[in-house]
Amino acid sequence: MGYRTLQSCIDDLRCIGQLVEFGEPVDPYLEMAAVQRRLYKAEAPAVLFTKPVGTTFPMLANLFGTFSRVEFIFRDGIEPLRKTVELGVDPVTVLSNRLRFKTSFSLGRLALTSLIYSRPKRISARNAPVFACRTTLDQLPQLVSWQDDGGSYLTLPQVYTEDPDNLGFSASNLGMYRVQLAGNNYVQNCEAGLHYQIHRGIAIHHAAAIRSGKPLRVNVFVGGAPAMTFAAVMPLPEGVSELLFAGILGQHRIPMAVPPSENQTMPFVPPLSCYAEADFCITGILQTETKPEGPFGDHLGYYSLAHEFPVLKIESVWHRRNAVFPFTVVGRPPQEDTQFAKFIHHIIGDIVPKKIPGVHAVYAVDDAGVHPLLLALGREQYCPLDPKRRAAELHTLAHAILGFGQLSLAKFLFLAAREDDPALDVHDVPRFLKHILERVDWRYDAHFVTQTTADTLDYSDVQLNRGSKLFVAVSGKPVRSLSDTLDISIPAKNPRVVFSGVLCVEDIDLTGSFPAGFPLIVWVNDSAEVSSNLNHFLWTTFTKSDPANDIHGVGEFLHNKHWGCTGPLVIDARRKPHHAPELTEPPEIADRAEKIVQKILS
Repeated sequence: MGYRTLQSCIDDLRCIGQLVEFGEPVDPYLEMAAVQRRLYKAEAPAVLFTKPVGTTFPMLANLFGTFSRVEFIFRDGIEPLRKTVELGVDPVTVLSNRLRFKTSFSLGRLALTSLIYSRPKRISARNAPVFACRTTLDQLPQLVSWQDDGGSYLTLPQVYTEDPDNLGFSASNLGMYRVQLAGNNYVQNCEAGLHYQIHRGIAIHHAAAIRSGKPLRVNVFVGGAPAMTFAAVMPLPEGVSELLFAGILGQHRIPMAVPPSENQTMPFVPPLSCYAEADFCITGILQTETKPEGPFGDHLGYYSLAHEFPVLKIESVWHRRNAVFPFTVVGRPPQEDTQFAKFIHHIIGDIVPKKIPGVHAVYAVDDAGVHPLLLALGREQYCPLDPKRRAAELHTLAHAILGFGQLSLAKFLFLAAREDDPALDVHDVPRFLKHILERVDWRYDAHFVTQTTADTLDYSDVQLNRGSKLFVAVSGKPVRSLSDTLDISIPAKNPRVVFSGVLCVEDIDLTGSFPAGFPLIVWVNDSAEVSSNLNHFLWTTFTKSDPANDIHGVGEFLHNKHWGCTGPLVIDARRKPHHAPELTEPPEIADRAEKIVQKILS
């Protein structure tokens, strides 16, 4: 059976040597986060800090720090999910409770138990461990990960809401939206900041509450079964509750309990259930009033700046006895959150091909910040007798991909026809880009979407939540051979070869002549650094550029409102004044963190 509590998981990891207890003081202000970044890079065990500075609650780091540990933690839930998929049952159907009992029974025990475990259960408040003790926000660990963060944050929150027009578990949403506990001008212990992106489930619930004039209750859980933490980041379709997924992955029905009502500021508003086995639960009412939230060092490797977001008016802060405070740190990838994406693919495969016929694989490239860059393989069966076949069906698939769930946040999509190379793997990024660049014809194959919604955390465009997209779809035989070396002079400053067909330069004359073997040129501030490894190239190119603003071309033209160019495509990935600051670590914090990690691992 899966873990029902965080404590049982900790005990198990301790027994197999995958958890270390550290009893020396470590400061949640900058120091703890710097240690976590190094623990992840070292593929270290999970670490339980028993004496964090400024709080009585132990802090748990690096729980999901290695893929092997993630597999171990969820070992009991992996096979039921896989079997459900293998037996031909769409996991979303199971999660939506649309699978009939008789059908489930005929598919076997694992499918049947998945259906049973997917249903949350109600228990009484007196049987809910989370309601054992009361505290205040300032008594929780005040984790500050980066020096310019606006205050302390929860970094593994499970934010729970229900549809105001359809209360209950079936239409509930559990998401990992960042929660600012203190800082800025929040009233201490009375208010918290809640940052959500415009496409998330909580945004739909908040909009419905505003529309109907009803207050929106919000409960924030921390800890509990690891399956609940993972479910909060699971990209499920709208209308499918993450509680159902957590039950299957955790192999038990998720217990939910209505909190005691003595501290509710709006007793006339229906109560919202709490996760009974959570280590902590913060209850509150989401206001229509906004206050500045942020800055916050985010997963793209930059600070998301201070912006107006709704205020969460705090009613209660509960915790179980012997509560443990789990945390993570986000920043320039890869970080611990990288393991979430890997595990999602591992347990249920690629969801997109199951939902978009003709799409064979999609990969959101972690080194590029996940959302900025997608690589995809699709079917190209239109005009099979055309000897000069260009992408056609792939265009339809590209629009479907860019309209699918969180993939709508992507800025760049490179899409290839699987028929041209059945062995092509979207996870082999250099090989995939080489395939694209051998076949692309920039006169026809680059397609822009402008003035559209964008990731709230992406500052490559000057407008918040606005930006553009580019999809490049190629099909057919290669049209060029790519070059690995630059043996002629070109009208550019400090050119460096990144890999076959790709150059980095520090300045460029777009009216000049360039060799055909380099169809992609990236304009950067430091070509030596960007070309030094694949991670630098991907992160710089795709997080520092907005397609409509920053793509140029040698010999560019506009024909019937279609943009193209006769020479190389040029991506301007230099720093711009409107970009958010990059994340940096103070030297003194780095030195202290190195010493602490050495002690932990010794």
